[in-house]
Amino acid sequence: MDKIIERSKWQKYRPFAGVAGVAGIIVSALVISAGGGDTLRIDNRRIGISTVEKGEFQEFIALSGAVVPIKTYFLDAIEGGRVEARYIEAGTFVEKGDKIISLANTNLLLDIMYREAELFQQSNNLRNTKLAMQQNRLNIQSQLLDLDYQILQSKRVFNRNVKLADKSMISSEEYESSRDDYQFLIKKRSLTLQSFEQDSIYREVQVEQLESGLQRMQDNMEIVKQNLENLVITAPVSGQLTSLNAEIGEAKVRGERLGQIDILDGFKVSTPVDEHFITRVQLNQSAHFSIGPNEYTITLNKIYPEVVNGQFRIELGFDNAEPEDIRRGQTLHMRLELGNSEQAILLRRGGFYQETGGQWVYVLDEGGESASKREVKLGRQNQDYYEVLEGLEPGDRVITSSYRQFGDYEQLFFKNES
Repeated sequence: MDKIIERSKWQKYRPFAGVAGVAGIIVSALVISAGGGDTLRIDNRRIGISTVEKGEFQEFIALSGAVVPIKTYFLDAIEGGRVEARYIEAGTFVEKGDKIISLANTNLLLDIMYREAELFQQSNNLRNTKLAMQQNRLNIQSQLLDLDYQILQSKRVFNRNVKLADKSMISSEEYESSRDDYQFLIKKRSLTLQSFEQDSIYREVQVEQLESGLQRMQDNMEIVKQNLENLVITAPVSGQLTSLNAEIGEAKVRGERLGQIDILDGFKVSTPVDEHFITRVQLNQSAHFSIGPNEYTITLNKIYPEVVNGQFRIELGFDNAEPEDIRRGQTLHMRLELGNSEQAILLRRGGFYQETGGQWVYVLDEGGESASKREVKLGRQNQDYYEVLEGLEPGDRVITSSYRQFGDYEQLFFKNES
């Protein structure tokens, strides 16, 4: 009969013990204490070493910009409506005045009909008022004519009675009656003239108001009719219709962007810039980019100060002829110069900056057998170099690769310098 052999309780930990042993060997091979934990022995074949030098320093920032047309016209819906027809497609070259799309707006048509009815009614009111004025003028003239005739007759009787009264040939009552009739007719004519003048002034004011209201209604009607014409979207300029956002039957609201037309006479470059540089970026600064073997220069000519999501936008124009193979929407990788070049002490960029923040570095001794910590002060930077302000001199050799594996050791020893 077979005998069951019990497994040792340490046997299941043997794989982990093997891994731990290998790790211990690697750590022992890499890190060897030399002086109580203040120094570290490393393999110098796995680090990056750069020599401090003096040379021309040009501060610049790397940007990625998009090539856009120098002029762009946007097509917006002046009046809302439903897309009824689409005459051309995006990408087509158009001439000024070409139809692009047309919209239908029933409410606008009803509004025009309502305004036309109001205009017709106002015109009728004006015509009726003028007719009433003319009729009233004729009536007053007829009344004045009748009064003038009565006054003439009354005056003749009164004058005759005056002579007869002087000879005591008529009674005083008859004389006074003819006199009162004559004076009454004169006063009546005066009141009739005053009434006619007041009525004329009122009618003239009324006519002016009606004519003014009618003119406003006609002007408003012209605007509404213009809005009706605006339902047909046409090309404001000649160029390329690069986008068109309108499908048959789709509803568009007033002010909605329908598309854009680009003028392809020239291009510019638009790019966002981190807000950190908002005080450093100035007009007329130069940027450089390469296409193939050729390098080109463009100049900053517009700055948009509004900061959105930590960035502001700038536009740059070509100094000379544009590259022949440049296209709209193309991305250009540029270097924007932030100042004039000048002599400076330079240290090549590297991963050390992530751990030290540029406050200290490891500097090699003259023999190249060790490196010690040294406090430094770094200033401006570009894509290749840091500007050294204090702590280093030309000819110093500095470890510029990452310091992550060095911990906080004051001195490093190289076990195998190449």
